[in-house]
Amino acid sequence: MLVSSPDPVIDANLAIALDALLAEHSVTRAAARLHTSPAAMSRNLARLRRILQDPLLVRAGQAMVPTPRAQVLREEAAAVVRSLGALLGPGASVDLAGLRSTFTLQAADLVGAALAPGLLDLGRREAPGVSFRIRAEELEAGPALRDGRIDLEVGSIDHVDPETRVEPLVGLRMVAAVRPGHPLTEGKLTPARLAAAEHVAVSRRGRFTGPLDAALAEHGLRRRVGIVLPAHLAAMTLAARSDVVCLVPAALPGAAPSPLTRDADALGLHLLDMPVDLPALTIGMAWHPRNTADGAHRWLRDAVRRMLCAPTGAGAGGSQEPGAEEVR
Repeated sequence: MLVSSPDPVIDANLAIALDALLAEHSVTRAAARLHTSPAAMSRNLARLRRILQDPLLVRAGQAMVPTPRAQVLREEAAAVVRSLGALLGPGASVDLAGLRSTFTLQAADLVGAALAPGLLDLGRREAPGVSFRIRAEELEAGPALRDGRIDLEVGSIDHVDPETRVEPLVGLRMVAAVRPGHPLTEGKLTPARLAAAEHVAVSRRGRFTGPLDAALAEHGLRRRVGIVLPAHLAAMTLAARSDVVCLVPAALPGAAPSPLTRDADALGLHLLDMPVDLPALTIGMAWHPRNTADGAHRWLRDAVRRMLCAPTGAGAGGSQEPGAEEVR
């Protein structure tokens, strides 16, 4: 009865050693090529001889010469090593001109409105086969990123899933936006005057209170919120057509104008510095780490970075990939 021997374990390192030995015709030179010791390379040659049942390299005076079997294997071994390099090496850079993909981003309406024109223009020029889908903040971003339902979340990142990658992009402050000629544009804006005005609040969950209410409470004041809307653009439009006060983001003092303030400018809103202290707002982007090294996703992140980090109107500028990305 014949008992078949088990299949030999495939060792990619042996293929690499075989390629070096057949290229160099020398154990010493093959060892130097692979940055290992001659003793280790001699052991590899012995294993290869046992597996292939051929001496592969034999002594001829002071040199070693390949056997006929080794000569046959030479190109095949080199091709295997090239294939391993392609399989296990860094991915090739993405061909933007040939890229066909739809990217799904999740963002608040104000952020989406700031991103859309620049992304569309950049896509036309750099990746004409790419389309964008911007979804409202309706999904829990952590699971949605993990499951691949969204490619990128852009906005105020408040979830802290351990694996989520987060990169801060731009810091903003909140200001009061009112129509031209609003009573608050005359004279000094005080906490009492701000609290006495009627307000529109923005909340996807329908909440009437927020950080401004806490800041006014420290002055013993309370504002009246006449209406709650789910989106900033609707609230800003209402403020432009009535006497309600709307909170909108603006650039930090000394910083370049932000694309996130374009809609306030377009609506003709008058922006007033707050007479109370409100926490700064950080706009960032979050993604799942499986996409970190993907060339197409890197282009998407760079596109968003160019839209939000560049001064208004400079979104088509060069890439500014940071040296390191914050991991949360």
